[in-house]
Amino acid sequence: MTGRLRPGAVGFGALVALAAVAFAISYAHAQDAGGGARARDPALVERGRVLFQTGCTSCHGVEGQGTDQGPSLVGVGAAAADFQLRTGRMPLAVSGKQAVRKPPAYDDAQIDALVAYVASLGPGPAVPDVDVGQADVVTGGQLYRANCAACHNAAGTGGALSYGHNAPSLLQATPVEVVEAMRTGPGQMPVFGPDAISDEEAADIARYVTGELQHPDDRGDFPLGATGPVPEGFVAWIVGIVVVGGALRWIVRGHHV
Repeated sequence: MTGRLRPGAVGFGALVALAAVAFAISYAHAQDAGGGARARDPALVERGRVLFQTGCTSCHGVEGQGTDQGPSLVGVGAAAADFQLRTGRMPLAVSGKQAVRKPPAYDDAQIDALVAYVASLGPGPAVPDVDVGQADVVTGGQLYRANCAACHNAAGTGGALSYGHNAPSLLQATPVEVVEAMRTGPGQMPVFGPDAISDEEAADIARYVTGELQHPDDRGDFPLGATGPVPEGFVAWIVGIVVVGGALRWIVRGHHV
């Protein structure tokens, strides 16, 4: 005996299917909103493809599929390519070593073309539109200390990680680069998606980094290299002990005289 689906069950299943399709479309649009326009520009993508074939295929493969020398770029998105190229991390200076910030190997037009080509390989995080003008620096500081300071240092000067790697200094980062790093997780950095840190919160962090950390208000004009509150406090403690010790010695010697 063959059972029949009730009309209500069929309707509910159709609604679920439609909702799933709508979610997939909206997710893909949100992920690639900033890189999609460029990825759909055939001339720009072609210029990027030519540059990619010349400078990137030895590590990332002819179609960006990856090799044993470098990861696949399919689906990494425009933000990842933009971050790596504008900070000079790619191309690598030395294969197998941690990518470090250096002057970009390409000019802005070439970077735009390469980003368009990488974005065309598959949907991924878009280049963010970051407006720090209306961002909340106080909230940014709180979020930075809760999520970033453990690796990048309270002063943003970077710090040591495992396996000989390090979290880079943030003192040269732009607001867009700060948010791109959050969204793409370069190196050992975890990915902070919009569910973990919203776009508004990301802008708050970017303002704190590019404002308070890069241009600190050094009271007394003696920042000790902006190494952070712990070492700076330690130096202050040592200096205080030496001064107090010297004063006590002077008092004792004066009393004996």
